[in-house]
Amino acid sequence: MANDSTPQNTSNAENNELHKAKSSPQTRLSPIWIVPLVAVIIGLWLVYDNYSSRGTMVTLTMDSAEGIEAGSTLIRSRNVEIGRVQSVRLSDDLSHAVMMAQIQPEAEAMLREDSRFWVVKPRIGREGISGLGTVLSGAYIQLEPGQSEEPKREFEVSDLPPVAPAGQAGLQISLVSQLGNSLRVGDPVSYQGYTVGRVEDARFDADTRTMHHQVFIEEPYAQLVTDSTRFWTASGVDFRLDADGVRVNVESLEALLGGGVTFGVPEDLPMGKPVEANTRFNLYADEDTAREGTFNRYLEYVLLVDDTVRGLSRGAPVEFRGVRIGTVAAVPWNFTAPQPDSRARFAIPVLIRIEPQRLGIENTDIDLEEWDNRFKRMFGLGLRASLKNGNLLTGALFVDLNFRRDLTDEYVAEVFSERTVFPTVAGGFAQIQAQVTSLLEKLNALEVEPLIAGLDRNLQASESVLNEVRAVSASINQLLNDPETQAIGSNLNGTLEELRSTLQGVSPSSPAYQELTGAIERLDRLMRDLQPLTRTLNENPRALLFDNLETQDPIPRAPR
Repeated sequence: MANDSTPQNTSNAENNELHKAKSSPQTRLSPIWIVPLVAVIIGLWLVYDNYSSRGTMVTLTMDSAEGIEAGSTLIRSRNVEIGRVQSVRLSDDLSHAVMMAQIQPEAEAMLREDSRFWVVKPRIGREGISGLGTVLSGAYIQLEPGQSEEPKREFEVSDLPPVAPAGQAGLQISLVSQLGNSLRVGDPVSYQGYTVGRVEDARFDADTRTMHHQVFIEEPYAQLVTDSTRFWTASGVDFRLDADGVRVNVESLEALLGGGVTFGVPEDLPMGKPVEANTRFNLYADEDTAREGTFNRYLEYVLLVDDTVRGLSRGAPVEFRGVRIGTVAAVPWNFTAPQPDSRARFAIPVLIRIEPQRLGIENTDIDLEEWDNRFKRMFGLGLRASLKNGNLLTGALFVDLNFRRDLTDEYVAEVFSERTVFPTVAGGFAQIQAQVTSLLEKLNALEVEPLIAGLDRNLQASESVLNEVRAVSASINQLLNDPETQAIGSNLNGTLEELRSTLQGVSPSSPAYQELTGAIERLDRLMRDLQPLTRTLNENPRALLFDNLETQDPIPRAPR
C-alpha cells in the first residue's frame, strides 16, 4: 500500500508546481537570448562598415576605353591612389564608353563641379616623352580637384592632360580665324619669344567655317593682353623676299618645331586697356597681316594702269616719297566693269587703300571726307601714282606717289565702279621701254649709207696700217734671226766679264788699291808738313828771302 501511494503523491506535487508556474507572471529574460542579439548587432555593424568603406561611386565617360580595365585601373591624385574603376561598358547609343569608379571616402571632397579627369599613359609628342612609368603598371586615371563648392558625380575623362591646373590665375580668351592652320591643344602662346600661355582647345565650326581656339594666358602675363593686342600664328622661321627686301624672323625653338601663337601691340597703336575673360580676338596668318588689321579706317581709290602689272601683288605697299601710307587691296579689281569714256584703251584696274593711321593719327582724329578732299586738291597739283620696282631680284613692284611737275595735261576727274580714279603715269619698266623706243627711232633716223661708206674707208686704212705693221714685224724678225745680232749677247757677256775683272782690281784687297792708299797717306803727311810753311809765307812773304825776320831793312849807302 505504501508503494502505491508514493507515486500518486509525487504526481500531485508536480501538478501543483506547474499550476503555480502558469499562474505567476514572467519576471526576467532568459540568458539564451543574448547570443542572437549580439549576432544581429555584429551583422549590422559589418553592413555599416562595408557601406561606409565602400566610398562614393562616380560615372566617368570617354570616347575610347583604351588601356582601361575594370577592377585594375586605378584613379590617382598627386600619385596617390584614391579610387578604382569597377566596371566598363558602352553607352546606350554606342557613341562612347561609360565607366563606374569607386572613390575612397577621404577623397570624396575632391569631387567638385570643376574637377578634371584624364588618362595617363605613355605618349611621345613635341614636348617630349611622358608617362613612361605606366609601361609596366598600365594606364591610370588622374584626378585634379576643382575649386568649386558644388559637388558632382558625373565627369568626362580627357585623353590629354589639361593645359593649366584648375584654379591657376590667368586669362582665358578666344581666337577666331579662317586659317586651316595646325594649332593643337598644348601649343605655346609666346610674347616676344617667351612662352606665356598655351592653347587649351581647338575646334572647327562647320556652320561658320571658322576655327575657334581657346587660349590660356598665365599670370602675371595676362596684363599684356589689351584691346589693342593682335594675335598671329608663329611658324618658327619666317623668310620673305618681296618688295620690301629680304626678311628673316625666327621664333622660339618650341615654335620652330611645332608652331604656336604669338601676340603683341603694333607700334602705330596705343597700349590699350585690359580685357575681360573670354574676349574674342581675330587670329591672323602672320605679323604683317595682323598689323594690316589695325588700319580699319581708310580711303579706297582705283588705279587704271596702262602698263603691265606683273610683279604687283595684293598687300604691296603704297608709298609717298618712301613713307608707306597705304596698301594694294586687289590686283586686278572688278576687271569686267566698264572703263571710263575718257580712256582710249583698256587699262588694268588696281584697288588701293590710303590708310592715314599709318602716319600715327588716332581714329578719333581722322576725318575721311577731309582726307578725300585733300587728295583731290593734290591731284590738280600734279600728284600721280606709278609702279616702281621694289626688288630687282624678285621683280616685285610697289605703288609710288609723287608730284610730277612735267605734266602737260590737266587733271580730269574719273570714276570707276563707284571709286575715285587715282591718276597715274608710266613708271618703272614702262619708262625704260619708252626710252628704248625713242633710241630706236633716233637710230632709224640716222643716214646709215654715208656712215657705212666712212666705216669702209676706215677699214681699208686700217688694213693698210696692218700691212705696214706686218712688214715691220717681218723686218724685226729678220734682224733678230741674223747671226751677228745673236752674237751681240755673247760679246756683251765678254764685256761684262772684263768690267767685273777691272772692278775686282780696285777692290780693297787688291795690291793696286793698297798702293794707291799708301800714296794718298804719304801725300796727306806731306800736305800737313807744308802747312806751317804756307802759313808763314801768308803772314810774311819775306821769309822766303830772309832767314831772320826781326832784322830791319838795310839802308843803302854810297861808296866812299
